[in-house]
Amino acid sequence: MTKMTFENYFDKHFELRYFEMNKLGLATPTIMLALLEETAADHCYSINHSLFDLVKKNIGWVLVSGAMQINRYPNYKEKITIRTWLSSYSSIKGYRENIIFDEQQNIIGRAKGLWVFFDIEKRKPMPIFNDIKEKWPINSEESINKNIKKKIEAIDFATHIKQFRVNRFDTDMNKHVNNIRYLQWVIESIPEDIVDNYYLHEIDGRFISEAQFGDTVLSLTNIDIENGSFVHTIKIEGSDKVCATAKTLWRKN
Repeated sequence: MTKMTFENYFDKHFELRYFEMNKLGLATPTIMLALLEETAADHCYSINHSLFDLVKKNIGWVLVSGAMQINRYPNYKEKITIRTWLSSYSSIKGYRENIIFDEQQNIIGRAKGLWVFFDIEKRKPMPIFNDIKEKWPINSEESINKNIKKKIEAIDFATHIKQFRVNRFDTDMNKHVNNIRYLQWVIESIPEDIVDNYYLHEIDGRFISEAQFGDTVLSLTNIDIENGSFVHTIKIEGSDKVCATAKTLWRKN
């Protein structure tokens, strides 16, 4: 992507903090995902449809698929800007685009997510309010040229397996496991020599079904066809229920 015309976007500025760093003094992948979520939440707040106001009406936004690419992770105290916008809508869902800039306006990361407007009590999608669509006009530019609706097949057997219990604080206001937790579970099952010597360049994920408080989940990881690439499945132990699938690509530090 050589040139982008920006309009109808929302910018959020951050200064990276100590507790957001890894041992190298760089932001972690889960922190970058959290900052993307904070930007989306602030974008909601800016049009008077905050996530807390929506949840009072038993409504929320649920991420069903997404991709994040990071070329360089920010340093401690570095100031970054996350620019977000909506590139398209249907009646119940929308594509959210993101670009991450450093202080010199260099692009250091990109992300794209498919979000569904969701009835929390009925556990099913519902039509997006017209007022939201009017206040979030579309900018058709895409941050990443990737089909995030394409299915990622689940794996049944893995060379690397980690087990986790879903605790109360793993769930969010929509009463389901937050997608940041899934990323943490994926990273925990990556071989230690990869985590120590490589950085997460790209993750592409699909969120298929909900894990509940008290469930035991398995994080399954296999090496994929490309060097530094892996395939992942999060499933409920003792069942065939798949919660999420993903692919990751790691690059040498």
